[in-house]
Amino acid sequence: MRANHVPAEARQVSEAWHQLAARPAPTEVFAPELVAQLPEPARRWLIHAIPTGTPLSGSVQVTMRGEIRLGAWRRFSARQVIVPGAGYIWAATAWVAGLPVRGFDRFSAGTGEMRWRMLGLFPVVTAVGADVARSAAGRLASEIVLAPTGFRSAVWTVGRSADHVIGTWQIDGEEESVELGIGPRGEVQSAFLSRWGNPGGAPFGRYPFGCTVHTEQQHAGLTLPATLTAGWWWGTARQDEGEFFRARITAVLLS
Repeated sequence: MRANHVPAEARQVSEAWHQLAARPAPTEVFAPELVAQLPEPARRWLIHAIPTGTPLSGSVQVTMRGEIRLGAWRRFSARQVIVPGAGYIWAATAWVAGLPVRGFDRFSAGTGEMRWRMLGLFPVVTAVGADVARSAAGRLASEIVLAPTGFRSAVWTVGRSADHVIGTWQIDGEEESVELGIGPRGEVQSAFLSRWGNPGGAPFGRYPFGCTVHTEQQHAGLTLPATLTAGWWWGTARQDEGEFFRARITAVLLS
């Protein structure tokens, strides 16, 4: 993985990729004093995730593999660039009936977009507009679990229990919050938010969305989620119905 290399699936938005990936070089490194005033679960998480002296990179690139539910569960491989509070592009290839479906989801410069084609020729999903952007902004908030060096882009407040903390961003004029569950060692165990969308064809609105982190590992010096599952209706009786994403993180690059 090279910092300036745009994945083939995202060439249509190469300029946006470069803008997210080529952030100014960090001028600060992590130190425990930087989080001394945050709620205790946030301190526990960040000190666990970011070693002292790590550059506080604003942009993180992640590669992953897993399964995504498109009718049935389909295998995928993906690469993503994340800038907390600013944008992301998730570029992937999934396999449907043995054929590749390639494309991207993104939120950048206030624009949300999904664009996917089978064999690079036949449109499968094309979606833009205010509802797509609003949903993508919520997803961006949840991506902080993979990009903890961007923690200062959010305002952190106490959560519903002693082991929960809430991060809040102003994204494209909308407030987006995610509540993280933090384990005793500082590991992220879960993320939950009320995300704009239309799961299962429901009317657009805010619905429970979240992820569960199953294991963690070290990448680029950070301690990050290694395997996770995600979907709509998280934390409700409909969670199994809403689950659509299972992933293993395979590489991380601070850029």
